[in-house]
Amino acid sequence: MTNSTESTYPAPAPLGDGKVAVVSGASTGIGEATVERLRASGWTVYAVARREDRLAELAERTGAVPVPTDITDQAQVDALRDRVLGEAGTVDALLNISGGARGTDSVADADVDRWQWMYEVNVLGTLRVTRAFLPALRANGEGTVLNLTSLAAMRAYEGGSGYNAAKYAERAMTEALRLEEAEHKVRVVEIAPGLVHTPEFSLRRLGGDERSAEKVYEGVEKPLTGRDVAEVCAFAVELPHHVDIDTLTLKPVAQAAPHKVIRTTS
Repeated sequence: MTNSTESTYPAPAPLGDGKVAVVSGASTGIGEATVERLRASGWTVYAVARREDRLAELAERTGAVPVPTDITDQAQVDALRDRVLGEAGTVDALLNISGGARGTDSVADADVDRWQWMYEVNVLGTLRVTRAFLPALRANGEGTVLNLTSLAAMRAYEGGSGYNAAKYAERAMTEALRLEEAEHKVRVVEIAPGLVHTPEFSLRRLGGDERSAEKVYEGVEKPLTGRDVAEVCAFAVELPHHVDIDTLTLKPVAQAAPHKVIRTTS
């Protein structure tokens, strides 16, 4: 479900006028909005996702470079790295936006296949892409890795155990990476959003049940949008390099905590 109709960013800057970014999860939601936002301020953006048709549309609209890639496949990640560095010669920022949830299982009723998918995408996918680009980010001298985790990486909740486990692991990896890469002058940022109105995320998590997906946002006044989070991601990578936003959480005002969301009734 594309967010393109909601975009009010100015016309994209000419390709190559700015720094180079790689953005995963670019075919929808926060990733798509982040590509739009960075292109609008002149970045050369390599847009990464599995769905080639979505990337083609995004590229036509924004001037991003589409690179269809399954980040759970090491050979495809290696090919992504080789293409970016072969064409651009460097990378200034890697934004690991790709991720997702499957199901609302309790631990007692956990579906191991769904848990494994969440770990593969959120943790090992982020690992593969980060590891592939770290040498170039170090060589850059002012490289940035931004990992999009979640409020679920900080607070567990009933029905979220599998997603919690994956996002907690991604957060731990991010914290370790920051310690390991400081001496290489690689800035490591974690952005952890709460309730974001990304219907496709909820549809996939709830097995395509549209009514259940709608109920996630029902009665919530002004949940975050993909663009809201994209603005924060762009802000983090566009700050002077010596400024590191280690961890930033953002929630709509209506979400005081994962377990407390204010819902109005009509």
